Amino acid sequence: MTIGKTIKSRRKELGMTQEQLAKAVFVTPQAVSQWENEKSVPDVLNLGAIAHALQMNKGDLIGDEDYSKPSWLVRDQFFSPENMKRKLLEFAAKDGLPQLAKAVEYAWAKHDGQFRKVGPLSKEAVPYIVHPYMMTCQAHALGIVDDTVLAACVLHDICEDCGVSPEELPFDDGVRNAVRILTKPQDKSAFDNDAYYAAIGADRTAAIVKALDRCNNISTMLLSFPVEKIIEYIGETERYVYPLLDKIKKEYDEYYDAVFVLKYQMLSVLESAKAAIIRL
Repeated sequence: MTIGKTIKSRRKELGMTQEQLAKAVFVTPQAVSQWENEKSVPDVLNLGAIAHALQMNKGDLIGDEDYSKPSWLVRDQFFSPENMKRKLLEFAAKDGLPQLAKAVEYAWAKHDGQFRKVGPLSKEAVPYIVHPYMMTCQAHALGIVDDTVLAACVLHDICEDCGVSPEELPFDDGVRNAVRILTKPQDKSAFDNDAYYAAIGADRTAAIVKALDRCNNISTMLLSFPVEKIIEYIGETERYVYPLLDKIKKEYDEYYDAVFVLKYQMLSVLESAKAAIIRL
């Protein structure tokens, strides 16, 4: 059975009109009619949405139709860690940020030999230092020039990934305290997300660093996260991170404009991810 006949048969089986199906998959009723009369076939990007609307598996919808995926090259690393390191040291010198300068070198040494998780489409491992350097560059680009915040951005994963306790960090109390708040325990059995995010929200440095961290991770999650992890990440972001962003805007208004950009980025990526998952 062709895909057009399958759509028509299943639509009628569900008691659905062409108009109702068209509305569910954001096309015109004329497009549905053309599919069913085999005058055209659905765009490959609509297949998941059609299958979802018809309450069926996409494989059963496609049947023997030949749909090929584009042979795109998917990039995992967008910027050179060496170039980001150079830029961060330039920012530190220009803006008088001694803790940032120290953190850049400290994290470079501590994260040496560590790599981000390799996704299913990855061709090569991405050095882990790319993540903290990238979010720190983004923070500076958003107008954040607070030495404590930028140093904490660079160091936020140090304790979890490098076996260093917050008390051992050779930085001031503001940086150490923010990193301590952001660090999750190695033993996750008794971990409490509510308490974790409450503590973050109570500290202005930890709050904005967490917002930057989540935005950066969301931006690249489709490259490496399995679908189950993406769904979990979306849920956690909506439950905890969006309220955190609202709290930052109300209570730490120096970051109001930065949070506007971060929230837009998160919303646009997560809503696009939802649509992509529904279409699978």
